[in-house]
Amino acid sequence: MIRKWLGTAAIVAAIQITAALPLFGSSAFAFDPNTPFVICDHQRYALCAEADCFVYDGVAYCKCEVKRGDSISLQLSYSTPAGDRNVCQVNRQGVANGYMVSTYSLPSDAVKGGNAAAYTCPGTDNQGSGVPAPVAYGQCDGGICFTSSRGQRFPGFDAHLRAREVMCSCPVTTNADAGSSDSLGYQIFGPYNPSAPVGSRCDANTCASCAVANPTANGAAIKVGAPTGAGDFLTAKLTGAPAPALNECLCSCTTTNNVTTCTSVTDMTQ
Repeated sequence: MIRKWLGTAAIVAAIQITAALPLFGSSAFAFDPNTPFVICDHQRYALCAEADCFVYDGVAYCKCEVKRGDSISLQLSYSTPAGDRNVCQVNRQGVANGYMVSTYSLPSDAVKGGNAAAYTCPGTDNQGSGVPAPVAYGQCDGGICFTSSRGQRFPGFDAHLRAREVMCSCPVTTNADAGSSDSLGYQIFGPYNPSAPVGSRCDANTCASCAVANPTANGAAIKVGAPTGAGDFLTAKLTGAPAPALNECLCSCTTTNNVTTCTSVTDMTQ
């Protein structure tokens, strides 16, 4: 089981450094009251936790889901002549101005028994007989999303966006970014088949996203992700209750001729 993997200091530091909120995962730890989070109550927002992204000119454009309800984010405050504004105020202003902001809530389909899972791209402490995964994911907390993209075509995606999908612009996170992963790596979402036989419920193809060769290149396909375990932390902060058990899959990576690939997966769901 991977629920006890992370320590408080490591994940809080990772969140503070990278602002990596659209994530998920497996760790129980106490909230640091000095971390500047804010809960946006009853707002429309973009949930990017499960998003696929297309990279162009160093920016990840991620296909996110339009949601309404409570969500959480770093405050991401800035000063204006009228006073300081935080992410919730920015998001509220977007309702009448053609945009919304990416914030976080737990994707319900990854809860145990659902058809999605949190996939861990391994770090130094859970690499097993393999190697740590290179870091390559989109970081979408605070990403601006344009409502004009709903129902439209966008480079890198085969079909029109649905009415409740929106494109969000997000930074690309790599090994060069401090706090981008930890000793237990980072996590992305992928499909999960709870009705399949034990040992066949995780999707090995999802693990390939743990090792994108050149994640900043034009046309690169990456997933949204974040350091392992922060999702539980943020869910607890948002709801005031421990995060529910998730479907959880652990990827394994190998390096041959200086090329790392991640293809095998172990179901860690308890």
